[in-house]
Amino acid sequence: MGDTQDWTAAPGAAEQARSVLATAWSCAVTADGAREEYVGAHTVTDDGAVRLAVPDDSALFAAVLCAPRQEPPALLEFADVAPVPVRGRIRARLHLSGPLAPSGGALLFRPTRVVLRRSAGPVVVDPEEFAAARPDPLAEAEPRLLTHLADAHPDAVERLTRLVRPESLHAATRVAPLAVDRHGLTLRIERSRAYGDVRLPFHAPADDVAQLTRRLHVLLAQAGAAACPRALQRQRADGDG
Repeated sequence: MGDTQDWTAAPGAAEQARSVLATAWSCAVTADGAREEYVGAHTVTDDGAVRLAVPDDSALFAAVLCAPRQEPPALLEFADVAPVPVRGRIRARLHLSGPLAPSGGALLFRPTRVVLRRSAGPVVVDPEEFAAARPDPLAEAEPRLLTHLADAHPDAVERLTRLVRPESLHAATRVAPLAVDRHGLTLRIERSRAYGDVRLPFHAPADDVAQLTRRLHVLLAQAGAAACPRALQRQRADGDG
């Protein structure tokens, strides 16, 4: 895709919810009193429905088959976990409510209520917006991209802190890449007893990894022209002593 100027600084709640659903590897399912956790057992349709491949002898499958009309209400829970080890590693939780029905030897779930729980608070997402939304184009590549940035280019992460206000870096003990999407990169700033996040928006959205690389180069060039934050200067002086 070519570059476009039609963009927003952060993904909307529906897009973020679909990104969580697309990348989550495990989920917890509660239906008719039965609660089970599954790893690698779900797939997602284009409209956001979830297909669960569960064992025939599972309590969940039995609950669905024995329920009136075989469509008991269910709750599906997904966690969005940061690829890079940081404090407070769960970035968001996604709760989906709706009927669960048997379908071709599996269970099919269609959400009628969508709640995205972020650090800023829960957001209720309209089910039609959720069905129409698409995951962020970088969502599946994000774990590889962030771990590579953290492990292979710590100097680049440190350079990017020059774009952060000095007061946000006060007493910082570690800075790590927390998240990336087509609109920007988020850094986790850890302190001895707390942590916070700072978002570095791109000048234009990145629709693939090649565009993301160019956006990061722009940020690094901007950081190279910026002054070194006083907070980090003090930390280096303390460490050199």
